[in-house]
Amino acid sequence: MKLPPHWPAWLTYERLAKLPAKFAGQLPRLPEDIRLPIPERVRKAMPVFVRTTTFKLALLYSLMIAAFSGALLAYLYYSTVYYIRVESERRITVEFEQLANAYYTGGMERLSQSVFERMTLSGSPFYYYLEDTSGRKIAGHFPRLPDDPPESGMKTVYFDFELPQSDGSKTLRPAAGRIVRLRDNGGALMVAFDTAQQTVIVDRIQSAILVAAPVALILSLFGGVLITRGAARRAEELAKTAEAVIGGELSRRVPVRGTGDEFDRLAQRINAMLDQIGKLVEASQNTGNAIAHDLRSPLTRLRNRLEIALAKPMTEEAASTTLGETVEEVDRVLDTFNAILRLARLDAGTEGLRVRMDLSEVAEELAELFDPACEEGGLSFRSQITRNQLVLGDRELIGQAISNLIDNAIKYTPQGGSISLSVTRGPEAMIDLTVLDTGPGIPEVERPKVIERFHRLDSARTQPGSGLGLSLVQSVAELHGGELVLADGNGPKNCPGLKATLRLPRA
Repeated sequence: MKLPPHWPAWLTYERLAKLPAKFAGQLPRLPEDIRLPIPERVRKAMPVFVRTTTFKLALLYSLMIAAFSGALLAYLYYSTVYYIRVESERRITVEFEQLANAYYTGGMERLSQSVFERMTLSGSPFYYYLEDTSGRKIAGHFPRLPDDPPESGMKTVYFDFELPQSDGSKTLRPAAGRIVRLRDNGGALMVAFDTAQQTVIVDRIQSAILVAAPVALILSLFGGVLITRGAARRAEELAKTAEAVIGGELSRRVPVRGTGDEFDRLAQRINAMLDQIGKLVEASQNTGNAIAHDLRSPLTRLRNRLEIALAKPMTEEAASTTLGETVEEVDRVLDTFNAILRLARLDAGTEGLRVRMDLSEVAEELAELFDPACEEGGLSFRSQITRNQLVLGDRELIGQAISNLIDNAIKYTPQGGSISLSVTRGPEAMIDLTVLDTGPGIPEVERPKVIERFHRLDSARTQPGSGLGLSLVQSVAELHGGELVLADGNGPKNCPGLKATLRLPRA
C-alpha cells in the first residue's frame, strides 16, 4: 500500500521505522490498515506452504545441492582451464629453453638457423619471430612484432594475426606469445602459439557451466519439493488426526502405510497412545458409573436406616445397633474410596518403596492370619511356602495384594471348600505366589475384564465388595515388573475353582 500523497517521497516504511520517536511523533498518523509492522504484514501475506517446515527443508536441500553443484562446476572450470594454461606455459617454456641453448652455443647464427628449422616443421603449434639489433626481421611468421620488446627479461603479449589458407584467403587467429630481449646483441625473439583451440575449449566449458548451473538449481528445487512432498502429506495426516481427536473423535487414528519409515513408527506410537487414551477415557467413564452404582446401594441403605430410626422412638439397644450398622456401611464406603486413592497413587508411581525383602516371610505371616478366618467360614486352608524367596518390592503393597487374593478366595469359595497358598520358583527368574480355591472360578472370557476397576461378575453382585481387589493386585504386579495370571483350578468343569498367581521377578 502506498503512503499518503502529502508525505515526502523519500520517506519509506523502512526509514519511518528507523526514525527517532520525537520525529516520528510529528509525522501524520498512519492509516488504520497499514499500522502493522512490516515483517508481520509480509509474513501474513506469504502463502501457507512457504511457512511450512517441509518447504524450508526443501529450500535448504535445494540450496545445499546448488552450492555443491556450483562448487563442483567451479572446480571443474578452474581445474580444466588451469590445466590447459599450465600445459601451454610448460610447452612454451621448453621451447624457449631449447632456443636459448642454441643461442648460447652458436650465437645469433645458430639461433636463426634453429628458428628456420622450426618454422619448416609441419604440425608445429608454435610461431616465431626473430629480429636483429636494428629491429630488422631475420626470420619469422609475422611481418613484425605485435609489441615492443622489453628492455630486459621477458614480456607476455596477446594479439591477433592473419593465417594464410590454402585457397589464398587469410583468417584472423588469436595468439599468445613471449618476447625476450637477447642480452648480447640487443635483438629480440618471440615464440607464440595459436590460442584459438584453447579459447574454444574454455568457451565450451563456460557455456556448459552457464547451462548446467541453472539446470542444477532447478533440479535441486524440484528434487527438494518432490522429496519433502511425501513428508508434508504425512505431517498433514498427523495434523488432521490431532484436530479430529481434539474435536472429540477419539476413534480417529493416523494411517499406517506399512513402509516402516520414521513416519510409520511415529504413527504407530501415536495410535498406541490414542488407544491408551481411549481406554483411560472409557475406564474413567466406567469408573464414574461404577462408583455411582456401587455407592448408591450402601448410601441408600444408610439413609433408609437413619430415616427409620428417626421415624420412631428407639431404645438404647436399638440405637446402638443402628449406629453400629451405620458405621459398617460408612466403613465400606471409605474402603472403596481408599482403594481408589491407592490405585491412583500406584498408577502415578508415587506409592511404594521397593527394598530387598523375603516374600516367604510375608506369605507365612498372612497364612497364619487367614487360617482362623478360613476355619471360621468352614473352609480348609493349607500353605506350601518355599523359604528364602527374595524379591525387590514394597512389603506393605505386596502384603495387600496377597491379602486381596486370599480374601477373594474366602469370599467366593462355598462352605466345605479348600484354599491353598504356595510360594515357589517360577520360570525365567520369577517367583510365583499362588492362591488356589475350589470356588466357581472365572470364565476365561471374563478374566481380562475382572482386573478392570469396578468390574464385577453377575454372580458376585450379591457379595460385598467394590470390584477393586484384583485391580489393585494387577497394579501392584505391574509396579514391581511382574504380572497377575488367572487360570482354572483343579475342580470339575462346573466348578473349576480359580488359580490366581502373582508372579514377581526374583531379586
